[in-house]
Amino acid sequence: MGKVNVCLKRSYITVTILIAILSALLLAVTLFLHGHLHNHEEIETMLPDIFSTYGMSIIPLILAIIGVYGACKEKKWALILFVVGMILGSLFLITSDIIGLAQRPQEPEQLKRTYLQMLPLNNASQSTIDALKGIQIEFQCCGLDQGYLDWGYNIPQSCVCSQEATNPCVEAPRSSSLSEYTMNNQYVKIYKEPCVPYVIAHEMMVQDTDIGMFLGVALLWILSVALCIFILRRLSKKDEFPVVVYSTEAKAGNYTPLADTVELA
Repeated sequence: MGKVNVCLKRSYITVTILIAILSALLLAVTLFLHGHLHNHEEIETMLPDIFSTYGMSIIPLILAIIGVYGACKEKKWALILFVVGMILGSLFLITSDIIGLAQRPQEPEQLKRTYLQMLPLNNASQSTIDALKGIQIEFQCCGLDQGYLDWGYNIPQSCVCSQEATNPCVEAPRSSSLSEYTMNNQYVKIYKEPCVPYVIAHEMMVQDTDIGMFLGVALLWILSVALCIFILRRLSKKDEFPVVVYSTEAKAGNYTPLADTVELA
């Protein structure tokens, strides 16, 4: 068994520990979100994504522990298990990125259809209305498709322009529920733009961020695999020692026994 270069081993252990830390953080966030959303109305639809996130955090964490053990103890089986697991994980992440990039052009239209299914808003559930009110405050918009017209008469307070508003505002219609808030003949101003374009832009930005993170993690995993393979190759290489050959024709060295010298004295 060959001797592994110290710098190579330290580099591999550093990268693997980094993978373990990232996996542990992802696991902690997933546990927190699972507990926070436990009583959410749509928890059933979120469970597949939550369970897949559990797998993406627990499996790399276990593999990283095995990989560090294999490097420290120079165990081939542990390093081979790490390499196989990380290669499969990297292929999964790269495939997910490719699928995400392929579906990206169709995502805006699909998201728009999903949000427009909430219309008309006067028939929407209370949870949907509450969620939309939060969206209106966050993105400084009103309604979904046709602006404040989607709300009809009952325009919520979340559509009212704030003093720090950067998006365009218009006066609230006099035939709306906000007309009673007029003061000094000055009508309340509400956000002009609908929310769907802002929400879609935000969702696409999140999706691009996820694709970039997946790619970065995949590259980190591939780096750890490459370092692990170098270690395995070094462990599989046999050390070469000089061969000692004994010859019966070897001549005795020229020396004088000390005992003879003492006797002569």
